[in-house]
Amino acid sequence: MQPAALPHDTVAILRARARALAREPEREQAAGTTLEVVEFSLAHERYALETACIAEVCPLEDLTPLPCTPAFVLGLVNVRRSIFPVIDLKRFFDLPEPGITDLHRILIVDAHDMKFGLLADAIAGVRSIRTDQLQPALPTMNGIRAEYLKGLTPDRVVILNPHAIASDRRILVHEEVEQ
Repeated sequence: MQPAALPHDTVAILRARARALAREPEREQAAGTTLEVVEFSLAHERYALETACIAEVCPLEDLTPLPCTPAFVLGLVNVRRSIFPVIDLKRFFDLPEPGITDLHRILIVDAHDMKFGLLADAIAGVRSIRTDQLQPALPTMNGIRAEYLKGLTPDRVVILNPHAIASDRRILVHEEVEQ
């Protein structure tokens, strides 16, 4: 059985599709123009940190409260025999606090030769963001000063600067106890 002859328009469409599929894929961006980030939620907003500064993500387990610390320091966690302070960014940025659940995760961050945990409501995943699409912080953003931000994506994910958070004078404690 011979296949039926195709109309001229159909042949042209099929050839154009074949050429498009046979083409070498174009590089979306030049090297170094994307950020790979871990996206997470805080108080029903979306935030992200660069994966380069995240040592690991782990569940919130066995949190030990730490007395005489600022309200945003939740306590200490032991992750594989290493002790890390855990900072609640919702309290640090004065965001609404819905409470802690089993879904909370800790992002172990390595910034300014410090390792500490940042509490996240939930982890959305890892994604790449084009740096040329990052916008500066909006002046209407509540609680988060521009110094803590790398930028804002077109879909309103706030990219945080962990080095700025780690160097905040409220986090650094340089007190000595007299004996």
